[in-house]
Amino acid sequence: MKGFLEDANYSIGLLDEGATLADVIDNCIYEHTHTGKKAFYVGDLGKLVRNNIQWQNVMAPIKPFYPVKCNSTPGVLEILATLGVGFACSSKSEMALVQDLGISPENIIYTNPCKQASQIKYAAKAGINIMTCDNDIELKKISRNHPNAKLLLHIATEDITAGEEMNMKFGTTLKNCRHLMECAKELGVQIVGVKFHVSGSCKDLQTYIHAISDARCVFDMAEEFGFKMNMLDIGGGFTGSELQLEEVNHVIRPLLDVYFPKESGVDVIAEPGCYYVSSAFTLAVNVIAKKTVEYDKLLPSGVEQTRNDDEPVFTYYINDGVYGSFASKLSEKLNTIPEVHKKYKEDEPLFASSLWGPSCDELDQIVENCLLPELSVGDWLIFDNMGSGTLGEQSTFNDYQRPLIYYMMSFSDWDEMQDAGIASDTLMKNFFFVPSCIQLSPEERFSTAA
Repeated sequence: MKGFLEDANYSIGLLDEGATLADVIDNCIYEHTHTGKKAFYVGDLGKLVRNNIQWQNVMAPIKPFYPVKCNSTPGVLEILATLGVGFACSSKSEMALVQDLGISPENIIYTNPCKQASQIKYAAKAGINIMTCDNDIELKKISRNHPNAKLLLHIATEDITAGEEMNMKFGTTLKNCRHLMECAKELGVQIVGVKFHVSGSCKDLQTYIHAISDARCVFDMAEEFGFKMNMLDIGGGFTGSELQLEEVNHVIRPLLDVYFPKESGVDVIAEPGCYYVSSAFTLAVNVIAKKTVEYDKLLPSGVEQTRNDDEPVFTYYINDGVYGSFASKLSEKLNTIPEVHKKYKEDEPLFASSLWGPSCDELDQIVENCLLPELSVGDWLIFDNMGSGTLGEQSTFNDYQRPLIYYMMSFSDWDEMQDAGIASDTLMKNFFFVPSCIQLSPEERFSTAA
């Protein structure tokens, strides 16, 4: 049935009114403390339902296309599929995952800016026609391997704020758009719209105004070449905050109404990724090793040392790292603060600490410097906002094992799905009831779901 992977081996805990996600984390830590202390996630799939309602309330009629690379776990993909969200795929494996959900090819976009010829052919065979392009070499590659392709020209945006650097930047200039249209006309390739992307770290929302204005110029340019343009993709960069969503909508709505009104026949879409999943997942990790280090080795360069020489300084190693759930740390700052799971007194002293992954590699640093109470081997740390960029394909470096995922949803969120008419008997088979204060092993969870 549409929206469900027949071979997906997972279950979803349905929480009663007396149970919370904190209870679930406590229960899971209790289990893992006695069975192996593996890292694990708790995913609140109800958060996806609430975020989708928020999107519809604020951003409609802009249709969301979820970037699969953000979080490709089956629970996430199936819930989003039932919510009617489209999917933006960057590889053959992602396209195959989404196809297995029964999603129509019209609701799939192939967005990789540097596509392999074999994967373009796969998209052509699967009927996935809409894809992005930002240079003539890519255009020629697409024309050879996908005669029915419908292209969105990816235009560049000035979204780099002062002090930030970007190693690579995708998107073409307005001037080059004319050249690409000339090439597309010669090759017989359809151009149907424009895409741009504004980074979530961009603080200047005026960037959207410039990007939408540039998109309108490209649409006007396309008329000269006889292209029928009908799609505008405003990209991702949505952080998950309702305030940020409303701020973006406040800026773009008047311009969209002027440049791309409803009667123009242009469908406006977006690619919210971390918006849906970031806050929905919490990661629990275990301290596997500990040592005392020199304080000045923890300090960032240029920071003055102010501690008492008698205070200990600790380095902790945990059972997950940048070759696993913290892979995004290699390219960006960690956007979550570690929380100690064990109870400690408010007046308990805090010590300078650093957190490292299990590989003992110099790149495997998760937190450079933070203040924590003294921990022991076997203690647990909790990281919130870990649902984006952490649950895709991961490395097998140093025998890394993927953390278990415990999916949960509250009764109220389940009711929202029923009220929306998207709950079904097939989905219900994935659910099991979780009373408060009852411990369930992973085996019991799956047997209950069956």
